[in-house]
Amino acid sequence: MGIWNQIAEYLFIKKRDPNEERTQWMKYMHGMNRISLMMFLFGVLVIIFRIFIRPLLH
Repeated sequence: MGIWNQIAEYLFIKKRDPNEERTQWMKYMHGMNRISLMMFLFGVLVIIFRIFIRPLLH
């Protein structure tokens, strides 16, 4: 599985493979990866806001 496919699954853009075995620990791992990816994207949005948008408002 490629990295872009995993990211698409984490963001619910693409459905996961129904034939793939899914254990409890894998569910936990994917949940943590999903949370960390969302936090990273939120941080990038905050940085973009601080660098580009906030100076325009002052």
